[in-house]
Amino acid sequence: MKYEFQISEKDQKDYICTMDFSSKLLENAVNEMAQLPGIGRRTALRLVLHLLKRPKEQTAQLAKALEDFRNEIRLCSNCHNISDTDLCEICSNSRRDRSTVCVVEDIRDVMAIENTAQFKGLYHVLGGKISPIEGIGPHDLTIEDLVRRVSNGEVKEVVLAMSSTMEGDTTNFYIYRQLQKFEVKLTTIARGISVGDEIEYADEVTLGRSILHRVPFESSLRS
Repeated sequence: MKYEFQISEKDQKDYICTMDFSSKLLENAVNEMAQLPGIGRRTALRLVLHLLKRPKEQTAQLAKALEDFRNEIRLCSNCHNISDTDLCEICSNSRRDRSTVCVVEDIRDVMAIENTAQFKGLYHVLGGKISPIEGIGPHDLTIEDLVRRVSNGEVKEVVLAMSSTMEGDTTNFYIYRQLQKFEVKLTTIARGISVGDEIEYADEVTLGRSILHRVPFESSLRS
């Protein structure tokens, strides 16, 4: 069986590449591997053939690790971060500042900010950002849970740490409107992050400084 697909090279030339499979098992494995983001068929084939060369025990361990991850992973009941238990390690850490909550899009942003070692509060993972084009509205995110957390009175500052994109700014403004009625300080990370950049791709020094020098959200509306 043959497959035709396009590969984009640096020289901007498109060409058709044909792949022959001598085994249906090989073909199925490549098809599944190629569904991963950033993995084309050539890379998928190379990875599958690499696994074939490794001892069966290593492949079994990989398969078990993925199966356990998919079956046993859960979301923190407090912040919606990925966790092994009901409360993630950050929320259950008594040394964290529980009066400050940093609102982020997903787990990758939590990891990026944690790597700066500049933020000592808790997080709230939205699970995305408002994007009408993609059909994602406020009720598809965990904004209502954030409002409930703030309404309890323990949270004194909410740091809006969304990416500086149109969708990120829209999400920030929606949250700002939802939390205006509470006595809570609303800040946003300083614009050391370039407009249009995603949080997870920012270098640690720039991101760390943006967290430390956060500004009132109202100021960002006037800028």
